[in-house]
Amino acid sequence: MDWHFTYPNFSETAFEQLMQKRIHKVLLICSSYDAFMLEEDGRIDEQIFNEYVALSLRYPPHFIQVSSAGEAFKVLEKEQVDLIITMLSVGEMDPFSLSRRIKDSYPKIPIVVLTPFSREVSIQLEREDTSAIDYVFCWLGNANLLLAIIKLIEDRMNAPYDITEVGVQAILLIEDSVRFYSSYLPLIYKIVFRQSQKFMQEGLNEHQKMMRMRGRPKILLARTYEEAESYYNKYKSNLLGIISDVSFKHEGTKEQGAGIQLAKRVKNDNPYLPILLQSSDIRIAEEAKLLKVGFIHKQSKFLLQELKDFLNTYLAFGDFIFIDPSTGQEIGRASNLKELQARLMEIPDNSLLYHFKRDHVSKWLTARALFPIANVVKQMNVEDDTDMAVHKEKLVRLIAAFRKSKGRGIIASFDRERYDEYVTFSRIGQGSIGGKARGLAFLNSLIKRHSQLNQYPGVSIMIPRTIVLGIDVFENFMEENNLYSIGLSDASDEEIFNHFVKGKLPDHLSYDLLKFVKVVKRPIAIRSSSVLEDSHYQPFAGIYSTYMIAPSKEEVMVRQIMDAIKGVYASVYYKSSRAYMEGTTNLIDEERMGIVLQEVVGQAHGNRFYPTFSGVARSVNFYPIPPEKPEDGVVNVALGLGRHIVEGGISLRFSPKFPQKVLQLSTPEMAVRETQKTFFALDLDAKKFEPSVNDGINILKLNVGDAEEDGSLKWIASVFDMQNHMIRDGLMAEGVRLITFANILKYDAFPLADICRKILEIGQDEMKQPVEIEFAVDLQTPDGKPIFYLLQIRPVVSTKNPIGPDLSNFDPKDCFLYSQSALGNGEIHDITDVVYVKTDTFKPSLNREIANHIEKINDKLQNKGRSYLLIGPGRWGSQDPWLGVPVRWGQIAGARTIVEMGLEDYHVEPSQGTHFFQNLTSLKVGYLTVNPSIGEGYINLELLDSHPAEEDTGLVRHVRFPKPFSTLIDGKNNIGVIVFD
Repeated sequence: MDWHFTYPNFSETAFEQLMQKRIHKVLLICSSYDAFMLEEDGRIDEQIFNEYVALSLRYPPHFIQVSSAGEAFKVLEKEQVDLIITMLSVGEMDPFSLSRRIKDSYPKIPIVVLTPFSREVSIQLEREDTSAIDYVFCWLGNANLLLAIIKLIEDRMNAPYDITEVGVQAILLIEDSVRFYSSYLPLIYKIVFRQSQKFMQEGLNEHQKMMRMRGRPKILLARTYEEAESYYNKYKSNLLGIISDVSFKHEGTKEQGAGIQLAKRVKNDNPYLPILLQSSDIRIAEEAKLLKVGFIHKQSKFLLQELKDFLNTYLAFGDFIFIDPSTGQEIGRASNLKELQARLMEIPDNSLLYHFKRDHVSKWLTARALFPIANVVKQMNVEDDTDMAVHKEKLVRLIAAFRKSKGRGIIASFDRERYDEYVTFSRIGQGSIGGKARGLAFLNSLIKRHSQLNQYPGVSIMIPRTIVLGIDVFENFMEENNLYSIGLSDASDEEIFNHFVKGKLPDHLSYDLLKFVKVVKRPIAIRSSSVLEDSHYQPFAGIYSTYMIAPSKEEVMVRQIMDAIKGVYASVYYKSSRAYMEGTTNLIDEERMGIVLQEVVGQAHGNRFYPTFSGVARSVNFYPIPPEKPEDGVVNVALGLGRHIVEGGISLRFSPKFPQKVLQLSTPEMAVRETQKTFFALDLDAKKFEPSVNDGINILKLNVGDAEEDGSLKWIASVFDMQNHMIRDGLMAEGVRLITFANILKYDAFPLADICRKILEIGQDEMKQPVEIEFAVDLQTPDGKPIFYLLQIRPVVSTKNPIGPDLSNFDPKDCFLYSQSALGNGEIHDITDVVYVKTDTFKPSLNREIANHIEKINDKLQNKGRSYLLIGPGRWGSQDPWLGVPVRWGQIAGARTIVEMGLEDYHVEPSQGTHFFQNLTSLKVGYLTVNPSIGEGYINLELLDSHPAEEDTGLVRHVRFPKPFSTLIDGKNNIGVIVFD
């Protein structure tokens, strides 16, 4: 062969003929909130366009969003729709029957159902007729999923021509689990696009970038043996590799060894084709080893990282690694054409011969759409006696000629020159912004779209100035500092934190943050915004760290913010986070963290900074007090930072429909006992912030009386007149200051109840389910104009279910426990362990010690895979130890049912505004409240005390019964019972 004749072929690959069949119009059938959740800022077309531009892709599809079946058919009659995506949670619509109706009239249009991941959804999918649906995908908070769906369908349409006629390579994924292929496909596409993008940036001009991206490897998804076999027979000469489940359908029934059977056949045809088996059965690893194929365990916390490693190592997506065939050791590597060209002359002949015989070089080049070079290399027949020096020289000349057409392109992600105080919401990085930031952006859009929120004279409703770091910043940080190994290890929280703080963030970030602090000139909150946060089924409320940084010298402040960002990243891997991950059946390796940088709401008062008050509002009230109804909602408000509420401190609870009816203020004694005594503020001494696992290291806990001199109490405080034994509104009288919000709730000094009612109504309507919002109010602005700041919105996982056990015939005295304040629904019959706080030794002052005792018992039971019933006095999860045991989620993660018990002199109302409460309801943990001393429910503690203990710490007892006991909860009527045989 005359090598000079190959050079003109560099420009002859018909890239323009590739990817001819495309998705141009997508019909999205879902609520406006679901549409927003899919793409983060309310404009699907713009988001998808940005995704395409970021990946150097062309022809982004146009989205048409509707929220009903009628609207969908009207669009289909008028428009040429190429793909239909419908959400599983579209109000009262049934996506399965709707899909069948659509398929009957439009059989050629692919239909995809997108659903959140949960056990309930999996059960529903198993019993539904999905014959009209092409694919079902789980929405896991990954912003790349929508792109992966579109590209998967386009790949399926274009594969016959692009692979067979042009020589484009393919990856065959064989997987029938919706849960797993929904995780795998975005990752595979991301690596494919990244690799192509990386090469194009180094070697091609803008026009060629767009064209060459069309030559990227195709991804083919098979869900049965027959489908996989068909793809293999058709494209086996162009396969880069196969990733296969072990168990999937063969001839209509699930076959346990289908993947192994297929792997054997492929290995007989081509012993060098990379194959990766993946299974939930760890025993398959031995069979994989005998077959000389890869294996990953589906239950591994490293699952996605291992898949990524396989793609990079064996499917030619990573660096080209030169191997010494006699030792198997790496002797060199190349990450791009330039490095490959340089390494070739250094590599020993026997190494190059090893790689050529296995087509490694041509496969690596083909994976990068370098077809002219790859085709020439593939035609280079090598034998054991081939003169490799000649081949080296020819290949170097070939690469050199090709690289003459190289070009580079840079995409800027943050414009420091244009950023100013008029920009409310912006982002750094190109990745997903995560759940919390998505909720913020959604709130921002609600404010703009709903004019009724602007009707309050003299009151502004807005979100604080915010910058979001995309998850790509997190991914780069983790990879560049090699932190996945420590994060996924069993190291302590402190060890993990210390490793993360030593890591290095991207250089550009310090300059971006410097501009941010110059513009904001206020305290900055650094909050988590992970891809899994605030989803429909798993809110992750309060699981990750939140730091606040006081204003100081700009360089100092930037350094502290960067340390705080690393601290939030580290919190992904803390013990409590991992426990929550296990509770939601997510993989910690799947979590990715965005960051919300946000100005802190409030004013400075000497050395402290805080808002006038903060609050949490829910559109559903789990504990209504007549005449309140559950749908009227509930609001908890407190002086100072919202940390006081979400950590379970005493706050003022009211219904936005009946704001003047506050149970806590019904008698002077109750008002004195059950109103806020302390509040949180940020310490403005910047030296008080030190990088720490404790995200509240620079938060002050103050007495409410300290706020009087700040002027903060005039709207929200009353006085207890001890002499006349009465409460006087305002601060004119002498006496104890009580946080009653009287001027606001009784005299409407600020329209708090009406604003909350409207926002909850709008939020619930847009999300099509109950919502929770966090907010803060500043009544002390310099211009005197009050501002209501929306800080967060999340869906509430409702525990209401019309189908539950009938408990009307149960006599409380026949039960171990009887509660008329129960959350949850259903029956639990497999628990034999009870962990409870001993009442005879209980003192509120010992609550922190009690938490540590419970944690140790919890860890022992979890290691044995045993769930348990947890019982204790006061409010579980409150970080105020005088109100209850201050456990965090990781310390009681094994509890299936939790009982809050009032004692004769220790009675605390459950707080619906806490993060702990939100996580309980979302994880479907049974939540029962009893206060026998005041006639609310019944519990037979004597039964527990008389039973032999597995462990007795002096403060906590663990007992195990020979037979399981039954927990029954009627979620519709809020009744719960626990009965023993």
